[in-house]
Amino acid sequence: MGSLFQLPDELLATLLSTYPCREPQIRSLATLVSPLAAPCRNLIIHGTEATGKSAITASLLAALGSGDDDETNKLSYAIVKSPECVTARHLFERTTAAVANALQWPNPAGRCETLAALTVELSKMLKYVERGDSWRFVLVFDAIDRQKEAPPTLLPALARLSEIIPNLTTIFILTAPFPALLRTASTPNLYFPPYTKAQYTTILSSTSTPPSLPNTTTQETHDLYARFVAAVHDSLAKPASRTLPRLQQACQALWPRFTAPIAAGTHKAREFSKLLIAARAYLQDESVLAPSVITVTASADQQPPLNGGLQSQSGSAATTPTKPKPQQQTSPTSSPSTAKLLLLAAYLASHNAPRHDQTVFSTWHHGRRRRGGGVTSTLSGGRRGPRPKHRKIARKLLGPGVFVLERMVAIYAAVRREWIADHQKGSEGLVNNNNSVVDGDVGMAVATLASLRLLLRVGGAAASGSDMMDRGGRWRVGVGWEVIRGVGRSLGIEVEDWLVE
Repeated sequence: MGSLFQLPDELLATLLSTYPCREPQIRSLATLVSPLAAPCRNLIIHGTEATGKSAITASLLAALGSGDDDETNKLSYAIVKSPECVTARHLFERTTAAVANALQWPNPAGRCETLAALTVELSKMLKYVERGDSWRFVLVFDAIDRQKEAPPTLLPALARLSEIIPNLTTIFILTAPFPALLRTASTPNLYFPPYTKAQYTTILSSTSTPPSLPNTTTQETHDLYARFVAAVHDSLAKPASRTLPRLQQACQALWPRFTAPIAAGTHKAREFSKLLIAARAYLQDESVLAPSVITVTASADQQPPLNGGLQSQSGSAATTPTKPKPQQQTSPTSSPSTAKLLLLAAYLASHNAPRHDQTVFSTWHHGRRRRGGGVTSTLSGGRRGPRPKHRKIARKLLGPGVFVLERMVAIYAAVRREWIADHQKGSEGLVNNNNSVVDGDVGMAVATLASLRLLLRVGGAAASGSDMMDRGGRWRVGVGWEVIRGVGRSLGIEVEDWLVE
């Protein structure tokens, strides 16, 4: 490839083989940072997660820094991971320490509490030392958009460093740049787009070597794996917007199950359509990829075999995948997820008035007569005279109300026993009467729901950062009726029976 600049093609060849489908980005980045090409002052590298921004930048700088022994043309670099810095001062001191380590600076780096102090320290190490006209230093701020406690002038001030230090190139790696990010003119941007289906297949086919299959050549295995990756991408990766590492993990988990008929001798590698039909259950259900989250963990003797539960029949070449049966739940540790039950309790606390809690959730009024008729029939069964008019808008369609944490946990403790008993009876007809104890996972479940924005903290405590498990903390549920109904039915619970209309 001809170029006006002296790009080290022999060094770039290794990167192009290590990171396929990223040749334009690698060559553009090499042109913008190499001392022998067209080095720039500031560079913004942006793209979504797992598109190779940080890995390619680090590998390219390492190759350029070690590829030229001439001191006048040498490139030095330092990478600062911004999410690891707690405050802006921590970022400044981490930056000076990284630059001093890269230059092997003999004197200890001074304290940097402000941007002015950072400029002074970097000028001492980079500006006032003679190293040649072509020598450059590249300073990389990785994931700078996730910096904690960042002042609004942080990025513009860091971009001004290259104006004070002529031989400095500052690279900002982030997810999505906003307009006027650095407030400087003519700042180049290098975009790393998400991988396409063809690129996913090329990368995984070239970097992953599937194990050999019986009675199958290496070329047939390679062709089958490429078509398999495309099928997994269409069924699992594309709908969920998975990244390259996630897709690779899914392929590693599903490949033994997909090729089980070949190992059993019932299918051949060229019969891709039949293999796809035999393994369609695994491409439609994600329980194989995340069994600890989606399904209950089965015992050792109930784990599905690697051949995907294929049952061979004598005299027949057809195979049928069978799903593993759920394990019988007889202990609190195998009960439905605490987070799901707390989410249902939060929805009830948001949509039921506190005055109805004793009627709906107390053991005195608690009974099976409510089932099928809803809570309304229980509340108004003893009332004489004409029935009151119903609301024009159903309670579940109104906005969520605010509740205190203590009330949500009380509802969870009151109905947890019956909910778990119903879930267990639906499988084996056995009920464990020891499930009424509130376990120690409540705090972790509340924190998980809050981090996922399924539970929203309101009031002044949300901004002050007080204790999340404060009994008087005010919360509200962050999901609607459709989500709650789906969560409840996944546990065998009709949430509508617990709402007061």
